[in-house]
Amino acid sequence: MTLHHYLILAALLFCVGLMGAFTRRNAIVVLFSVEIMLNAANLNFIAFWRYSENPALLHGPLFTLFAIAVAAAEVAVGLALMIAVYRHFKTVDLESMDTLREE
Repeated sequence: MTLHHYLILAALLFCVGLMGAFTRRNAIVVLFSVEIMLNAANLNFIAFWRYSENPALLHGPLFTLFAIAVAAAEVAVGLALMIAVYRHFKTVDLESMDTLREE
């Protein structure tokens, strides 16, 4: 497999995640779609590192580990927000959450 194959796979993963984030109304599914997009970026980091001139520098895996740590924090904050929103609105449907004030 060449770098081209990995980039096509990452582009497809990113498009699937983007389509899921834009078309779904469930907030949890939107968070999963964002995670798929972050995994596509991680795949690009690893692919470019693997096919670079000096893969001994380990820049790709370090960026990927940092991105995974940021994604884990994003999931924790996102799920906490979704729990708070669910307690208030009694739904995770994004269409029904159109107000920021309490009623």
